[in-house]
Amino acid sequence: MTSHIFEQIAKTLHLTPEQVARTVALFDEGNTVPFVARYRKEVTGGLDETQLRAILDQVTYLRHLDARKETVLRSIEEQGKLTDELRERILAATTLQEVEDLYLPYKPKRRTRATLARERGLEPLADRMWAQEDTSGDLEAIARPYLNDDVPTVEDAYAGARDILAERIAEDADIRAWLRQFARDHAWLSVTLDDGEKDPRGVYQMYYDYREKLADIPPHRLLAINRGEREGVLKVKVELPDDAVIRAIEERVLTRPQSIFAPHLRAAIADGYKRLLFPSITRELRSRHTEDADDHAIRVFARNLRRLLLQPPVRGYTVIGIDPGYRTGCKVAVVDPTGKVLETATIYPHAPKNQWDAAKTALRHLITRYAPQTPTAPSPSARGLLIAIGNGTASRETEALVAELLREVNPTLPGDARVAYTMVSESGASVYSASDLARRELPDLDVSMRGAVSIARRLQDPLAELVKIDPKSIGVGLYQHDVDQKRLAQALDAVVEDVVNQVGVDVNTASPALLQYVAGLNRRLAENIVKHRDAHGPFPRREALLKVKGMGPKTYEQAIGFLRIPGGENPLDATPIHPESYPVVERLFAYMGVRGDEPDLPARVAHVRGTEDLDALADLLEVGRPTLEDILDALARPGRDPREDVPPPLFRQDVLKMEDLKPGMVLQGVVRNVVDFGAFVDIGVKQDGLVHISELANRYVSDPFEVVNVGDVVTVRVLSVDVDRGRIALSMRGEGVTIDD
Repeated sequence: MTSHIFEQIAKTLHLTPEQVARTVALFDEGNTVPFVARYRKEVTGGLDETQLRAILDQVTYLRHLDARKETVLRSIEEQGKLTDELRERILAATTLQEVEDLYLPYKPKRRTRATLARERGLEPLADRMWAQEDTSGDLEAIARPYLNDDVPTVEDAYAGARDILAERIAEDADIRAWLRQFARDHAWLSVTLDDGEKDPRGVYQMYYDYREKLADIPPHRLLAINRGEREGVLKVKVELPDDAVIRAIEERVLTRPQSIFAPHLRAAIADGYKRLLFPSITRELRSRHTEDADDHAIRVFARNLRRLLLQPPVRGYTVIGIDPGYRTGCKVAVVDPTGKVLETATIYPHAPKNQWDAAKTALRHLITRYAPQTPTAPSPSARGLLIAIGNGTASRETEALVAELLREVNPTLPGDARVAYTMVSESGASVYSASDLARRELPDLDVSMRGAVSIARRLQDPLAELVKIDPKSIGVGLYQHDVDQKRLAQALDAVVEDVVNQVGVDVNTASPALLQYVAGLNRRLAENIVKHRDAHGPFPRREALLKVKGMGPKTYEQAIGFLRIPGGENPLDATPIHPESYPVVERLFAYMGVRGDEPDLPARVAHVRGTEDLDALADLLEVGRPTLEDILDALARPGRDPREDVPPPLFRQDVLKMEDLKPGMVLQGVVRNVVDFGAFVDIGVKQDGLVHISELANRYVSDPFEVVNVGDVVTVRVLSVDVDRGRIALSMRGEGVTIDD
């Protein structure tokens, strides 16, 4: 690629051309985004994953642009119509839209009215009219030579010529560019009711008679309108000041108003605009705004997903997972601290069976058996017993059952053995339960029971469990089913990849679903790693992974820094330090006069990091300063999990009903979803409450993410409760109403 392209990308992304050039070279060598972000900071200048992916997107776009230019130039040249001026304009184009506009008059197309007119020999007449050189003369006499069997009258001749001119005007690149910008600034979207019977619940009622400037419509509103149109409820059209547009085009085209062809040109301009230009540009405009709304919705989903995947694991606890249900009962699964299934059961506390007391007895038996510090506890090393309840159908009724039971059981348990519960999002659990992966992992359990296991494991390690599910099914999005599904999948996969590699993966315990997101790996290689592990036992050292089928040197280089071996032969294999930097660590230890297995190593490394001149130390150790800082950080905080920085789940021992809520009550809750207009908060009743964006803080908030993220534990005040409609309005404004970080 040329330096000009690097400069273009650098300007767009506010980077230096050198950064861009070096980064592109790394990608061209087959390096992955996580690897470059973590282990090539000296080369990129410390660019993060978001910046690196932006460079990749720009490079891909500009390379596609160059390829398209070559195709277009070749096509026009083969037609014998490529002029030097046109070639220069195409080569100078900076967007695909510009290239397509310039190519439009030469692009092979279906037969049009203008095509028929050209076939009937009317293009010379159209050219004469376009030149506007005739200020006098007989229009009938000028048209007479073009009459034939296909063009029997003078009016037919001028009508055909106008068709040619209308298409010429509609395909003029400069006119299209001007109108495109004008429409962006001045277009309005008008929405009316099309078929009310298709909206029995009045979901789209606010749009039955709605009009707003297109540029001002927020993304979530535009996506709702688009959905209503697709469902046949709404009729949508774009409005422009047509008369003003036609006058503006006339000023561009009608250079000699005194021409005898001026009336025909005006007619061709009006026809070209109304029949060709307006539909084309407004269709493109709606598509562009929808793409922008899609991008926004995808960014919201990606941000929520990142935070959800970074929810802290609850380690060391045995967990009773409950997948609530009515007719088919509540599925109950007990898993040990490693996620191994210990016991399962089905209880029927709700209608139609209403076996409330029997359900309590069954759960009491499990609590008595698995709570630590009891004679029959099979997992005495466990830190405790927790209950995870799925938040779907019958969840709040099941929560009431658990809360009632805990009020009875907890007083009989030692203080540090008392049991608490939390609500766990079960979005996507049914998708996982019916998947091939679930069948392989839990072959002896039926589909419904697998959901209970998944709910329990989600509490223990959200990331390890959620990677088993299509990200679109996790339920933290904004109109996720309405946006471009390919772009959504790409964005969400990138989020999962970034988070997995940020956290790191224990290669001796990870599932293929988790391993496949490690930089450089894919599904097949992830499965090969697990097969090798099952056949030969745990990997003792990182180098042992080179024996896995399909693990070549480049793949090993990309992946190995993110694969950890806790308790292996080399302590460094449990850290994010890449094996390529092990010699640097050895030189560091020699400089410090320490061994790698000394118990006070973290404290001594922290002292070095706080007191040494790191630039001088980096030079001495023959390493870049960013890499040295990462090495020191890994050694000073061994086993650190970045998810530890996120608030833990909110555990409860009692339950509220929606009817218990009163305006003014102050409660704790967990943010379940963040959208453009606010945040949905689980406060322990059946319905999540909404904190509108205007109630998020005592100041003006333009973006809810300025204040909250998925998983935040927040303190809120109840504003209003509508039991019949299932709506709760909350506020985070006022003294004492804060985020618990």
